[in-house]
Amino acid sequence: MSSRPNILLITSDQQHWNTIGAFNPEISTPNLDRLARQGTTFGRAYCPNPTCTPSRSSIITGMYPSQHGAWTLGTKLLEDRHTVGEDFSEAGYKTSLIGKAHFQPLKSTPEYPSKEAYPILQDLDYWKGFNEPFYGFDHVELARNHTNEAHIGQHYALWMEEQGCTNWRDYFLPPTGTMDPAQTYKWPIPEKYHYNTWIAERSNARLEEHKKSGEPFFLWSSFFDPHPEYLVPEPWDTIYDPDKLTIPALMPGEHDQNPPHFGLTQEEDPDFTHLMETGFGIHGYRSHHYYEYGEKARLTEYDKKKLVAVYYGMISMMDKYIGKILDKLDELGLADNTLVVFTTDHGHFFGQHGLQAKGGFHYEDLIKLPFIVRYSGQVPAGARSDAIQSLVDLAPTFLSFCNLPVPPSMTGVDQKDVWLGVREQARDHAICEFRHEPTTIHQKTYVDHRYKITVYYNQTYGEIFDLQEDPGELHNLWNVTGYEALKSELLLKYAWAELGKEPLPMPRIHHA
Repeated sequence: MSSRPNILLITSDQQHWNTIGAFNPEISTPNLDRLARQGTTFGRAYCPNPTCTPSRSSIITGMYPSQHGAWTLGTKLLEDRHTVGEDFSEAGYKTSLIGKAHFQPLKSTPEYPSKEAYPILQDLDYWKGFNEPFYGFDHVELARNHTNEAHIGQHYALWMEEQGCTNWRDYFLPPTGTMDPAQTYKWPIPEKYHYNTWIAERSNARLEEHKKSGEPFFLWSSFFDPHPEYLVPEPWDTIYDPDKLTIPALMPGEHDQNPPHFGLTQEEDPDFTHLMETGFGIHGYRSHHYYEYGEKARLTEYDKKKLVAVYYGMISMMDKYIGKILDKLDELGLADNTLVVFTTDHGHFFGQHGLQAKGGFHYEDLIKLPFIVRYSGQVPAGARSDAIQSLVDLAPTFLSFCNLPVPPSMTGVDQKDVWLGVREQARDHAICEFRHEPTTIHQKTYVDHRYKITVYYNQTYGEIFDLQEDPGELHNLWNVTGYEALKSELLLKYAWAELGKEPLPMPRIHHA
C-alpha cells in the first residue's frame, strides 16, 4: 500500500447526526451503512460553526471561522487564505471539488468580488471556459442551489443542458425559473437531472481520470441535500410513512431557564428587533411554527411529520449516489489506497426543542455531525469511537496521513493516530462559534466529554448542559443552585480553550 493514499471527502449539507441507518432503524442508508461496517464511526464530531460558509471554509483551511475570516453567511473566504488543496497540489496531488463550495456570498462588491454571485453565477459561457484554480482546487465543477432555489447556474446547469434537459429552468424558482413557489415535498425534476446524479457522475469521471494518470488525488464530492427546502423527486418523497416516524417536539417548560431568544421562537409573531442586524436577518431568529424558507403557511401537524419523511427521503436518495461513487472506487481498484471520510457541514433541527432548520441554538442536534472514516487495513472496521472530532481537524489529518507537513497556521488537531485506533483521543474538547455583529448575537460553545457551556458576548445569560445525565439537553444548569462551582470550572476551561486556538508559533531556537 502506498505511503501516499488518495483522499476522498464526501459531505452532505445540514444533516442531523442521527440519520444513518446503521444506527437509526427508521431510515435506510445502505451505502453509508457499508462505510460504517468497513470503517470507524465517530459519535462525537462537531462543526466549528452551524452555518455553511464558516464550516466549509474551516474544512479547507484547518482554522476556526474567527481565524480564517469567513465568520458568517454573507462573508467571503478571501483568496489569500492558505488551504489544504495548495499543500496537496504542491506535493503532486490532483485536487478537485465537485458540487457545493459556498466560500463566497451571493452578492459581489468591487472590494470583495464573488464568483458565486450574480451575474457570473448564471453566465454559462463563463463557466464553460472556467479553468482557474479555486481555493487550492485545480479542478472544480460547481453549483449553488438547494433543491428549487433560484441560484441555479454554473457547471450543474451546463451539465443539464448536455443531458438534453433544455427546459431545466422549469424546475427552479423565479427569477430564472418557472416553478410554482408553493410546490411542497415532491420536486418535479426527474431523478436523472437531479444534482445528486450530476455530483456522482462527475465525481466518477474524475476518478476514472485519476486511475488513468496514476497520480494521487484529493477529491471533495460535496452534496447539497438534505438542506431544505424539503423537496425530492419521486419516488423518494413517499418512501417513508410520516405516521411511522419518531417526530421530535418541544418539551413543556424546557425553554424557561434558557436565554430569552429560545422562548421567542415559540411565539406566533416574535419581536427579534433587538437582535437583528441592520438590513440582515439571522438564521433561526423567527417563529419556528412556520417554514423557514419561502412564503409557506404555518406548519400543520401533518407538515411536522411529512417534512421529516421527506428529509429522510432526501438522505436516502443521496445515499444511493454516494454508493455509486463508492462502487466506482471498487471498480477502478482504488478503494484500498483511498482514505474515505463522510461527514456534513452542520446539523439540523426538525422539531427538536420546538425548532426547525438552524440558528443560534447550539444543541447537539445542530452542532454534532455524522462522521465516518474508512481506510482499508488501516482504520479499524466496524468500530465506534467517542473521541471528539472537529471539522477543523480534517485538513491537518489528511496531510498527516499522506506524510505531508502540516502548516503552523492550521489550528486543527492531527487525528491520524485516533483514526488508526492506536490513540484514544487527540482533543478533550470542541469549540463551536456562531456570530453576527457583536451588537446582535455572538456566542461560543465549549463541549467536552460530559459537559457543554455556551457563553454570549456582553450577556450574563448562557447555557450549561450535562450531556451524560441530560442527553436531551432539557435542563439548563446555568443559574441552578448547587452548580456554581461547575459553572466556574467550565468558564475557565472555555477561556483556556479560546486562548489555545492561536496558530502555532515559530519554534524557539535555544539561546539564538
